[in-house]
Amino acid sequence: MTGGEVLDIGRDAIWVMLQVAGPMMLMALIIGLAIALLQALTQVQEMTLVFVPKIIAIFLALLVMLPYMGQTLGEFSARMMAHIAGFGA
Repeated sequence: MTGGEVLDIGRDAIWVMLQVAGPMMLMALIIGLAIALLQALTQVQEMTLVFVPKIIAIFLALLVMLPYMGQTLGEFSARMMAHIAGFGA
């Protein structure tokens, strides 16, 4: 295995990680910004106000994106297993 192949696998793994974790992180970012804006406009500085909507939004995003995440991870795993099987030959 050459250095270029290792870098390709690492780059592919990072890309898959971003695809899998991205929807939940983006949802948390949007909800966090919306609640921060609401807190700034109303001057309600309750620290626990952020957690419940963010948890619910992340859970809903997880339910919606779970098939896509599973497919992405499955394809990555299949590529890695094929690469490992081809490496021994």
